[in-house]
Amino acid sequence: MNVKAIINATIFCPVNGLIKGGTILFDKKIKAIGKTVDIPKGTKTIDADGKFVVPGFIDAHTHQGLFDGSIGWAGSDGNEMTNATTPEVRGIDSFNPSEPSLKEVIMGGVTSINTGPGSGNVISGEALVVKPIGNGVVDEMIVKTPSGLKVAFGENPKKVHGSEKRIPSTRMGVAAVLRKALVDGQNHMKELENYLSQVKKASEKGEAPPNPPKRDLGLETIIKVLRREIPIHAHAHRADDIATVIRIANEFNIRTVLIHCTEGHKIAKFIAKSGFPAVVGPTMYWVSKPETRERGFKTAVLLNNAKVKVALQTDSLTPMNYFPILPMSVIKEGMSKEDALKCVTINPAEILGIDDMVGSFESGKDADIVIWSGDPFEFYSKVEQVFINGDNVSLK
Repeated sequence: MNVKAIINATIFCPVNGLIKGGTILFDKKIKAIGKTVDIPKGTKTIDADGKFVVPGFIDAHTHQGLFDGSIGWAGSDGNEMTNATTPEVRGIDSFNPSEPSLKEVIMGGVTSINTGPGSGNVISGEALVVKPIGNGVVDEMIVKTPSGLKVAFGENPKKVHGSEKRIPSTRMGVAAVLRKALVDGQNHMKELENYLSQVKKASEKGEAPPNPPKRDLGLETIIKVLRREIPIHAHAHRADDIATVIRIANEFNIRTVLIHCTEGHKIAKFIAKSGFPAVVGPTMYWVSKPETRERGFKTAVLLNNAKVKVALQTDSLTPMNYFPILPMSVIKEGMSKEDALKCVTINPAEILGIDDMVGSFESGKDADIVIWSGDPFEFYSKVEQVFINGDNVSLK
């Protein structure tokens, strides 16, 4: 194994805290971390004296790789807006590893991103988590797929489909469309369960099995949600839309991640009571529509204070090389550095269900390591080296 050791570093980890003069021993995985680590003979050492070392950041909500703005229509592959519900589509099938903005990911110290379809539909399709490495094949970049089923509330779906004179054209229409899809999923799930029961009975009697139900890819995806195998990633900006997400999630007992949560500060205690995490943002952009008028970094701070698990996101509207400005900005609004670090490392990892692999420096986790010239939350600090799965990745 190609074992390496970063030595003399100021290590900043959401689990182990701040370790001055620390060492990280790793190959593809983290092998050891601490102030006193035995370094095997022949280990390549990297002296990080005066530098900070942190886990690779994680952006829990982007559309990277599905929209190539440099070529316009030809590169727009993230919204299948021909039907209000398209649970059968999968972001992996649109992901372009050569999409130009992906080059900016590691420049911001980001080593994992959750990406997928946009929010034009009530149900938009499956999301996935990737690392910005590989040889031009998305299958070699996968951390997890699917990571969730994207759904959307508010202005986007009602505008897209209402303008075509089809449901939904209102917020109540959006909710009704989602409920109907979930009920259709429940009915199909019962149909499949009845079929399996009949197959078992036929086998016991030595009879020919019945014909199976007709397959439905979309309903099969919804069944994953109903069985709590994957969560919904629910796009919602306005407080009333967030409340509707929580209402429907409780009705159907489904795992839920609140995406954007722009007015989450208005109902922070209500969100906290739900137990659902919030992936807050994008915040560094213009007010693009009425429901985003109250966007601000204070939202993440107030939600965090209310004990909501918070992650920060770019939504791909902020170039990923500027990702560190997000935790810097919540610190400026009153969040501690320790909590800000969690918002871009272990929190998104836990929200996405990948915390057994990434999000902190712990033995056995992937060696996704970023060496900074100084404190990563100081404006003038730079990303100097990035390791993903233990390999040094070029910043060019």
